[in-house]
Amino acid sequence: MLLSGSAMSEKLIIENRTKLPMKEVLGYVKVVVEQGKISKTSKGEQYCFVTCFPDGITVYADKNKKSDRLIVMRRKDGKKDKRNKIW
Repeated sequence: MLLSGSAMSEKLIIENRTKLPMKEVLGYVKVVVEQGKISKTSKGEQYCFVTCFPDGITVYADKNKKSDRLIVMRRKDGKKDKRNKIW
């Protein structure tokens, strides 16, 4: 629903580059979105550039002119990431 006045619509593109169902991918995206727009660029604030999950899933963030894009990928080597315990 769009409201007139100061309300702005937001667009978020989710690119699933895994074999996981979108329902599962949305769990990773939710974690990234809940962290908020914490990375600063010349284009403005955006979601964290790279978020690594312990099970080997990584979410990359990119900011376009009119939208944010989150790319969900699995580590190519199949190893789990023990550095970050985000989720």
